[in-house]
Amino acid sequence: MIARLRGEVLESWGNSLVVDCAGVGYEVVVPESVLAEMGIVGAKIDLFVRQIVREDDLSLYGFQNKEQRALFDLLREVKGCGSRISLNAIGTLGERGTVEAIARQDAKALALTPGIGARLAERIIVELKDKVGGLHLASLAASQGPNPTQSQPNQDLVEALVSLGYRRPEAESAAQLASEQDGSFEDRLRFALRSLSR
Repeated sequence: MIARLRGEVLESWGNSLVVDCAGVGYEVVVPESVLAEMGIVGAKIDLFVRQIVREDDLSLYGFQNKEQRALFDLLREVKGCGSRISLNAIGTLGERGTVEAIARQDAKALALTPGIGARLAERIIVELKDKVGGLHLASLAASQGPNPTQSQPNQDLVEALVSLGYRRPEAESAAQLASEQDGSFEDRLRFALRSLSR
């Protein structure tokens, strides 16, 4: 099984990268956040990988760190939350935002993810709220205590994106993704615009 890839980005499209490792090009599906940060052709990249084999398919999913990969594995345990939806959750909310939404039982935040409706969001919370404690990131969510605004997108950023013509659900998803980044408001706005343009 392939667990890690280190090499150079040869191609980037949709939510996939082709990574050259010693002359072999591996196609890897990645979250939006990884694509936005690391999906530059020619860039050196180091991905933690989950290889998933089915009867008619063999796919590689790539992550920035072990925590993202562990969260992906956990989400996939929930019925109806397959690989693509699990990847969407990490790409939309980030690993921290996803863990916090589950720990705080915030179905509304989870439903920002494409493919996750209200019913699936509730199922994820019911099945995983007692399991996210096993993830390293969950300690942050637990130590901060209840904070209903923590998992909400940066409202100033949302309003800026809406004023530029983006629909509010798209703006909220992009703002949530950008809120995981360091830097000024302008830096986060540029990051959000890049994620919306893909």
